[in-house]
Amino acid sequence: MNHFRLYTNIKLGLFFIALFLIFCLLAYSNSIVDQLRKDNRQIVTMYSQIIAKTVNEDNDDNLNFVFDEIIKKIQFPIIYSDQDNKPILSRNIDVESLDDLLQPMKSMDSQNQPIAIAFNDSKSGNDIVLGYLHYGDSSLIRKLKWFPFLEIGIVAIFVIVGFIGFNSIRNNEKRNIWVGMARETAHQLGTPISALMGWVDRLKDHPDDANSVIAEIQADVDRLEQIGDRFSKMGFTSKLENISLNELIDKQIIYLKKRLPSLGKDIELSVLLSEEINILGNETLLGWAIENIIRNGIDSIKGDNGKVELSISSNDKFAFINIGDNGGGIPKKDRKYIFQPGFSTKKGGWGLGLSLVKRIINHIHNGEIKVLSSNSEDGTLFQIRLNKNL
Repeated sequence: MNHFRLYTNIKLGLFFIALFLIFCLLAYSNSIVDQLRKDNRQIVTMYSQIIAKTVNEDNDDNLNFVFDEIIKKIQFPIIYSDQDNKPILSRNIDVESLDDLLQPMKSMDSQNQPIAIAFNDSKSGNDIVLGYLHYGDSSLIRKLKWFPFLEIGIVAIFVIVGFIGFNSIRNNEKRNIWVGMARETAHQLGTPISALMGWVDRLKDHPDDANSVIAEIQADVDRLEQIGDRFSKMGFTSKLENISLNELIDKQIIYLKKRLPSLGKDIELSVLLSEEINILGNETLLGWAIENIIRNGIDSIKGDNGKVELSISSNDKFAFINIGDNGGGIPKKDRKYIFQPGFSTKKGGWGLGLSLVKRIINHIHNGEIKVLSSNSEDGTLFQIRLNKNL
């Protein structure tokens, strides 16, 4: 459920980030358009003042010069009309007659308010309007007005691709986790099932050993029941009780020692127990975590004379379990990833063993697991820190 909420929050986060980017892009583009329009209006205002002086001089040559030599250099459409809004001259508009300018002039007036060409009559003291300059948006402004939609489209494409990629990764993780859980279940069941098959063969060959074999068969049956109990407790809040760490480790060692031959490896499994240490823990899950680390060490040993050693110690608040092996070690570049689900240094591994261990130790027992040392010569040393039952 927490993962579902996390994925939902990530998607909502991406959505709101996209909205924020779109808003910023629109605001920025609109600010540029507004600034360009202000600049254009200042230019047209300046032209209106020039034209007003030219018209006041009553010289058509000067007026034509203004339109032919000065106004022609502007990049936006402009129309000069009389005081009755009848077009007289235009620039940057392709029409055949002056009457054809009426429709473009209305369109430009909807974009920008016309600027009056006026001069002050010195005799009356009043402003006399000679005509108007109507102007529209330049091609640059028109492009910029459409640019935000292009930006929105690009952002939308990235968001959609991000959603598709995110969902693909998530679905792939789900598949890997399910397959990994299946493999982990098979891995857990492998040892007791192999042992049961071995005991059955021994009974066939040595019927007289029935009493001792039945006890071992019962131990493997109990282990199968325990495996089912382990998986059932992973999805729920586990109750922590006072347990003996010494007895817990001793049970794991005794069980695995008798079944090492079924793994096909010559490995020495030893434990150094000090004073009696009691902790707050869940015996089923904590035993699973310790077994997983031991198995991880066994799997890392390729040759003969393999060793897996356990030792426990404590201080006033914490108990420590050190689990070391003389296997091939963990590459330094991989150490920060080994507890992540799906990461594995083993060929064909699914990376669930150590991730389950970390969940059991860190989240369920509020402890800590870490790699104290690891290299190709001395192997790997894990340390588990647990809270003592004070």
